Amino acid sequence: MIKRIIQMSIGVISIGALVAALGVAPASAELRTVGLSDLFPNDRQAKTTLVINKVLERFHYRPFRLDDAFAEETIMNYFEDLDANRSFFLERDITRFTRGASRLDDDLAKGRLDTAFDIFRVYRVHVDNRIEHALELLEGDFDFSVPETYQFDRADAPWPRTDSELDEIWRKRVKYDYLVLKLADKRDADIREQLRKRYEGIARRVHQLTADDVYQTFVNAYTRTLEPHTSYMSPSTSENFDISMRLKLEGIGAVLSGDTEYTVIQRTIPGGPARQSGQVHAGDKIIGVAQGLDGPMEDVVGWRLQDVVDKIRGPKGSVVRLLVLPKSEGSAGRTRVVKLVRNEIQLEDQAASAEVIDVPVGTTVARIGVIELPAFYRDFRAESEGNRNFTSTTRDVRKLIADLKRQGIDGLVIDLRGNGGGSLTEATSLTGLFIDEGPVVQVKDALGKVEVELDPAPGLVYSGPLAVLVDRNSASASEIFAGAIQDYGRGVIIGEPTFGKGTVQTLVDLDRYVPGDSSDLGRLRLTMAEFYRVSGGSTQLKGVEPDIYFDFGLDAGDHGERSLENALPWNKIRPARYARYQGADVDWLRRRSAERTAADDGFRMLSARGRLLSEISNEQQVSLREADRRAESERRDGILKDERDKFLRTRGVEPVDEDAEDVDEDALEAQQKIIDRIQAEEAARILADVIIEQGAAQRPRAAMRN
Repeated sequence: MIKRIIQMSIGVISIGALVAALGVAPASAELRTVGLSDLFPNDRQAKTTLVINKVLERFHYRPFRLDDAFAEETIMNYFEDLDANRSFFLERDITRFTRGASRLDDDLAKGRLDTAFDIFRVYRVHVDNRIEHALELLEGDFDFSVPETYQFDRADAPWPRTDSELDEIWRKRVKYDYLVLKLADKRDADIREQLRKRYEGIARRVHQLTADDVYQTFVNAYTRTLEPHTSYMSPSTSENFDISMRLKLEGIGAVLSGDTEYTVIQRTIPGGPARQSGQVHAGDKIIGVAQGLDGPMEDVVGWRLQDVVDKIRGPKGSVVRLLVLPKSEGSAGRTRVVKLVRNEIQLEDQAASAEVIDVPVGTTVARIGVIELPAFYRDFRAESEGNRNFTSTTRDVRKLIADLKRQGIDGLVIDLRGNGGGSLTEATSLTGLFIDEGPVVQVKDALGKVEVELDPAPGLVYSGPLAVLVDRNSASASEIFAGAIQDYGRGVIIGEPTFGKGTVQTLVDLDRYVPGDSSDLGRLRLTMAEFYRVSGGSTQLKGVEPDIYFDFGLDAGDHGERSLENALPWNKIRPARYARYQGADVDWLRRRSAERTAADDGFRMLSARGRLLSEISNEQQVSLREADRRAESERRDGILKDERDKFLRTRGVEPVDEDAEDVDEDALEAQQKIIDRIQAEEAARILADVIIEQGAAQRPRAAMRN
């Protein structure tokens, strides 16, 4: 039973995250305005709440208890979801509603939702007042020579106590928004018009939120109080989800999310236009969208995520231009226009690929095969239709290994950087190519029952020296594979600590719990199990710690599962029984790698970028003095450009300026591939050291009970 649900849930996770981000676009961006009199709970929502309570109590992996403390945290999560930057609500609003938290748990237990809708109606009034004030401020002048700062990140700031405090926050916010556009060399009249449309759009979109939207937002604050991966989809969201599953995905190939009022790139998808461009990166903010080569740029700050997605998606082969605020520039930086050609993201675009890197070893050369694996894919539909040649990660990698063997490789690197996971079946069977036999991963459900996933095919397809390259975005199935290889001592794990997602989700149709009722109650994405390594430790929260760590100065606590509130803690269960291989001398390998990377221009460039990104991530305020902003932007540009150009010239490549209007996109893509190859080349050198140190393929020791 666990296995059946897990196979389904892995597919839902990989597809669902993509759709939630790339878009379940509404039928039309022109939605009707909803009156305050329509923003009250209904009987269907009350019934849905009762069903959700039942499902959480009976099936959620984490024990659920609805009490006063849980209710108060739910209210605070709801406030933060509505007003993440604390720019609309006042402290007295928070006090007023949290004072009633002792009643909220009783209300929720009975399906009563008045508090949620009361809070939203107050929020909508505040939005109207603030936007009216912002439009008045736009009529005035701004002095950008005054030495003052704006706190753009107010997530941890106190709630404003008075209207005067809010007025000051918004005075600085409007000035900040104005300066960002001024730094992009826009004319004053155009800036005022763009910001007027932006602020009016914020109010308009809040007025378009329906009672179902309000309910979905509140229930997700409720479920997030329990655990971050449990969430609710209203009937309309569920319908759009299903429609999107039947449509071809034609867009830019990026997972997007809403961050306060900005649309943020969470990650780019292998084979997609965004990844291939080399100009779009995780953490970048999309602040404008334009159609075609010369269509007008439309400001999308403050837009609903679905509306932004609707603008970005379009016919295959058509052009979309994005106005992007790069993460590497921070809030003080300059924007960049990126031209992308929309394309359909195909399964084969994420297929495994291979190359050979020759590493000098004394007077000879070690031939190291590198297999890049962007996802753990499996064509479940073709398999269910009886197609015996369905696409499979394990099948593709097996063929690549055979081809690499014919080329005479001495070692093999599996590159899982950016691999967010996929099929558990594939993670298990792929591991089996590199171990003789035994368990690969353990899965524990909410009742404490543990099932062990075994290598499905005894025997090794590849028995030579092995390394696995991971980064902070390697998650889920990637962590299962890397963790198993590490536990068996079968290979060296290289790179950064992985994402740390060790939980399993499934989609639950809530209607099934109300038999005979024709109401559509929506769906619940439910966490119902957890992965454990064969050594007994979970992959949850901690992820997989590499044997050889590439430290680029990035803050590990600011990323992955570790950054999520209410994430399940790390824990362990009884180890499985497995035979460990004779591993490499990791200490010696670590010292050798450290000596090389300290003198490597590529690693110096990556470290400089990492330190700058950490500096930007820790910022909460920015100068409103134009001269300071321009100087800071030039400083940051200089750090990145100097290190990048120095590295590329050591490779005999003339650097391409990605901000140039007539940028050579093919040359830029080739330049990015050289940069992406830096870590893979060092992984190959580490594996060459393994070959020197071991001198032969690893052999398993006698089986031992761990």
